Amino acid sequence: MAKLALLFLFALPLLLSLTSLLPLHCNAFSVDRPTDRRLLVLVDDLAIRSSHSRFFSSLQARGYDLDLRHADDPGLALRRYGQYLYDGLILFSPSVQRFGGSLDLAAVLDFVDAGHDLILAADSSTSDLIREIATECGVDFDEDPAAMVIDHTSYAVSETEGDHTLIASDDFIKSDVILGDKKIEAPVLFRGIGHSLNTANSLVLKVLPASPAAYSANPLMKLSSPPSLTGSAISLVSIVQARNNARILITGSLDMFSNRFLKSGVQKAGRSIKHEKSGNEQFVTEISKWVFHERGHLKAVNVHHHKVGETNEPSMYRINDDLEYSVEIYEWSGSSWEPYVADDVQVQFYMMSPYVLKTLATDHKGLYSTSFKVPDVYGVFQFKVEHQKLGYTSLSLSKQIPVRPFRHNEYERFITTAFPYYGASFSTMVAFFIFSIVYLYNK
Repeated sequence: MAKLALLFLFALPLLLSLTSLLPLHCNAFSVDRPTDRRLLVLVDDLAIRSSHSRFFSSLQARGYDLDLRHADDPGLALRRYGQYLYDGLILFSPSVQRFGGSLDLAAVLDFVDAGHDLILAADSSTSDLIREIATECGVDFDEDPAAMVIDHTSYAVSETEGDHTLIASDDFIKSDVILGDKKIEAPVLFRGIGHSLNTANSLVLKVLPASPAAYSANPLMKLSSPPSLTGSAISLVSIVQARNNARILITGSLDMFSNRFLKSGVQKAGRSIKHEKSGNEQFVTEISKWVFHERGHLKAVNVHHHKVGETNEPSMYRINDDLEYSVEIYEWSGSSWEPYVADDVQVQFYMMSPYVLKTLATDHKGLYSTSFKVPDVYGVFQFKVEHQKLGYTSLSLSKQIPVRPFRHNEYERFITTAFPYYGASFSTMVAFFIFSIVYLYNK
């Protein structure tokens, strides 16, 4: 009995730790419900819990479980026992020099490489660690640590005269899947640092660019040399959708998410219209829906192909067979899967290169289908669907199938196109017979 009691005492901490992980794993991201998620929020100051409470409340109202921690908390970890504890990461800690616990630059990048999502907000106090994370994601913040985005044409007129660091921008990306189908009427308030996109990274997109008159410089000093970032090359808010469908949002303004900016009225310079409320709340809500896969997340099911007139999927096709191909594609709406409707989904019948390229017809209920004839080439082919569209997760489907030639007993007995050859053969035999008779009996 003493040994059993001792064993129980040693096993109890392990059982408690495993039990504490069960809720995390149950709420983790799943293919069937992409928004069942637990988010880790890292902050420099726990006062952000109240100063940015409206943004956090909007996430919780949509069903997210937030774990708000100090960025240098010694107990921080993204994974334990080989399993990720969170499905999304929000970095509202621009000045952190070093994360606590086992969290570091490599851990954050591995987190994204594993298909998880990231929101990164910076400001004028941004540390080298946050800059490195942004650089690895294809975004370069201004190298001058004191630089801010200044605009003498697109600023909020309510600010103190001469202070043009509070940008009022409404040049949004034209994409309903990223920002929703309801137009953002009021400008978005932005105060912070600008960034440029790495031209070698084709996955980064500007969601909110600066105006052509904007530039990045220290607002407390006179310009002694041309700014390093100017005009529309400056991005205020950018997004990345990685090839593994992980999504990233990067902005140089932590204030953009604050209660003050979400509730503030705004009037853009040069315009007479004054909006009672800025577009920040609608903007950050809609963009966070996209980042956390509440919109634009696709899945494909029931990939099927068969010969015309049949229903069973064959193990191989014969050249010149007529076949039908179908697939069902759905989009996650935030609460359920809805039919995805598009007119540019294509299938390739592929061997080294596409032999057949067909656009799939849709019944507007999620089913995409087409029919075509197998090419007169035998070998190992693939049905391939590669669908990539702005704002949507990419679909990459492939199914291998061999194609064989006709067997010797499957050809027609007499081929119509071979009649001239048949005639030539018989005429040769007749001519030889006549020649033999003439040669043998002619004196």
